[in-house]
Amino acid sequence: MSRVRPFAITKQSVWTAWLQVKANHGAHGVDGQTIEAFEQRLGGNLYKLWSRMSSGSYFPPPVRGVEIPKGNDKHRKRSLGIPTGTS
Repeated sequence: MSRVRPFAITKQSVWTAWLQVKANHGAHGVDGQTIEAFEQRLGGNLYKLWSRMSSGSYFPPPVRGVEIPKGNDKHRKRSLGIPTGTS
């Protein structure tokens, strides 16, 4: 018996995203978990993430947008996301 998931997120897309984060030397999130710590239980962590995302039970913490100057030009701005939640 197969269960239909409300969101069509493939395990392959989660794996591809992981490879991109690792290649970019991604920083830890608000939970403080490092890439190395996440990788120690990689299969279980990716499965849990995929399961929660595809079932609709994953809700990332909100992010507050802040405009900051871009370069030396104080009139040009860029958005910066500040995590508001903690784990």
